[in-house]
Amino acid sequence: MDRMPAEAGSSWKDVQDAMERFVSGVGKVVIGKDRAVELLFLAFLCEGHVLIEDVPGVGKTRLARTSAKAMGLSFKRIQCTPDLLPSDVTGVEYFNQKRSEFEYRPGPIMANVVLVDEINRALPRTQSCLLECMQERQVTVDRESIPLPRPFLLLATQNPVELEGTFPLPEAQMDRFMMNIRLGYPSEEEEETILRDLQQADPEESLQRLIDPQRMSHLQQICREIFIEPSIRRYVVSLCRFTRQHEDVRLGVSPRGALALQAASQALAASRGRGYVLPDDIQFLAEPVLAHRLLLKTEARLTGRNERNVIADVLQRLPVPV
Repeated sequence: MDRMPAEAGSSWKDVQDAMERFVSGVGKVVIGKDRAVELLFLAFLCEGHVLIEDVPGVGKTRLARTSAKAMGLSFKRIQCTPDLLPSDVTGVEYFNQKRSEFEYRPGPIMANVVLVDEINRALPRTQSCLLECMQERQVTVDRESIPLPRPFLLLATQNPVELEGTFPLPEAQMDRFMMNIRLGYPSEEEEETILRDLQQADPEESLQRLIDPQRMSHLQQICREIFIEPSIRRYVVSLCRFTRQHEDVRLGVSPRGALALQAASQALAASRGRGYVLPDDIQFLAEPVLAHRLLLKTEARLTGRNERNVIADVLQRLPVPV
């Protein structure tokens, strides 16, 4: 039988305080995107990968770079182009003539936070080399498996509008992203604030580390111990299974998606100062965690349906546990 953990409320308060510091600090650089910043911090708490998808110029790269700086983590960037090779990402083994032995020269994947910019511009061969990194958190170079530094998060960006010269991500790779975050255009007031704040100096340059990296492992452990009542867990399972039976869906949410939704809801509950998960947490996270994992039928797309519509429909039709 599941039991409420005997942790003091101050533990959950630690996560809540960290969330508030992160959203406040990063929000001064990435203006008007507090929900996206909050979701990204939840991914940090769960060590889950994030796909940031939107049109150019709305702050995708800025959000990823600023978040890594605020966490005090090592950061590397991979700019994807059609001529990018897997060895350009994972690194290579070369023969050191001075030592008369082979040595591993690390690629940019060897960092705590890796930004893969415009991931859909890389060839499928290069995209596939990220599968092992995202799931096993290691790379294999010349039959040698090398662990990646921990924590390890892959933040990828892509432009959903421009299709020329791009290669759509396969379902196996989309399923490895814990969340899909969309930024959207800022409001009129937010855009005026951006112009004013960036007129003379970039606030990112003065941004200091907001959270101690060593502290993150403690916060992640707190999130994993957040209580989930059995009916809430059944709600997660029912939600994911419903997507597999939905009339508009060809490929529904996988068990990996259910695990991601559970972990993210625990992190969200802790960040709101609670030691237990509510149905509201599941509903708040259902779209960013589950929608990108769906593969719709052709006839559904022709009628104007999209993945977010399906998730909203499932949430409306599925009974909420009391």
